[in-house]
Amino acid sequence: MPVRPLRAVPLLALLPLLSACATGAGGGSAEPAEPSPPPADPAVVLQVSEVGGFTTPAMLAGRLPTATVYADGRLITDGPVIAIWPAPALPNLQLHQLDDGGVRDLVDRALAAGVAETGDLGSPPLADVTSTRFAVRTGGELVTREVYALGVGSAPGRELETGITEEQAAARARLSELVDVLRNPADALGTDRVTGPEPYRPEAVAALVTPYVDVEPAQPEQPWPGPELPGEPVAPGVTCVTADGEAAQAVLDAAASASAATPWTSPDGTRWSVLLRPLLPHETGCADLIAG
Repeated sequence: MPVRPLRAVPLLALLPLLSACATGAGGGSAEPAEPSPPPADPAVVLQVSEVGGFTTPAMLAGRLPTATVYADGRLITDGPVIAIWPAPALPNLQLHQLDDGGVRDLVDRALAAGVAETGDLGSPPLADVTSTRFAVRTGGELVTREVYALGVGSAPGRELETGITEEQAAARARLSELVDVLRNPADALGTDRVTGPEPYRPEAVAALVTPYVDVEPAQPEQPWPGPELPGEPVAPGVTCVTADGEAAQAVLDAAASASAATPWTSPDGTRWSVLLRPLLPHETGCADLIAG
């Protein structure tokens, strides 16, 4: 999934809370109101995602980033995937909370891993695999770097893959290690600096919709509880709707007893395949899934 353009914001925003004292008619000072906690900051400062590769248009649009770090310390990662068919209807997203300084630490590690560098990382002679895109915001500037087939030729000491030099293999290894750090932040920063992980509960869910194709064994139908299907086109043969608020809750509840192969039915009996894509804190709807 392409990385969405990120907002130009300071890496860590200082949010001062101001209170004013009012003087009453009798000359006394009123008690200052309790300050409200600052809202969560959905500004992305570091993200790793897979782009391209050979798959369906719905899978391309619905692909989730490997890891996303926000300015307020939230880190959302993809979690382990259970090896069953059909797969669960919802992906396993995990939410970590970093302590003060954790975001800066991870950004520093990204820069040390070479995300801001521009050297050639080689191109293994493989077809139809993904590229790993790294994006980091530092000094108000967004820097990105893509690596084709990152898992190939990223282990110095082993026999080099065709098209990969020793220097390139070492550079790939540093970036691979960064991915491991983001997926396991407590191992890298220490358990006292990371809270979680816990399941990520989205406030909105996008549904990528295609006509249903029968599978074997046949799957039980389930009424679609969200916005009217099929929605608006977002890719060849794929439409999309976004559920938020109570509709999102209804979809999440229904998805708990569904699978990726569930035929979802409209009130008129039409059956649909629905790829459920939880929206991340900086995303608002279907347009974010196709924004380049």
